[in-house]
Amino acid sequence: MSTAGGTQPRWRADGGELYYIAPDGRMMASAVSTRDVQMLEPAAPVALFATRLAVGGNVFGGSQAKQQYAVSRDGRFLLNTSVETATPPITIVMNWMSHRPK
Repeated sequence: MSTAGGTQPRWRADGGELYYIAPDGRMMASAVSTRDVQMLEPAAPVALFATRLAVGGNVFGGSQAKQQYAVSRDGRFLLNTSVETATPPITIVMNWMSHRPK
């Protein structure tokens, strides 16, 4: 499947493809076929799209794995990512005492 590693593997509903998150955060897919019951034949992995999921072998600490994505029966993905918000600007008023009405 992967020669560079990956985390959070998920099977497609029919078992014909394995999805995982590569170390660089990309969603990867590898088609899997069976020649016989005891032999899986994975195809070369293909990058599907970039994600903003946490990556690494021990992202969450502890032994409880958190699911950051799911694959629906029709092959679509649901990703649990945080939305980045812009920080509101800070206004600095200097010498405000000198502008005070008398």
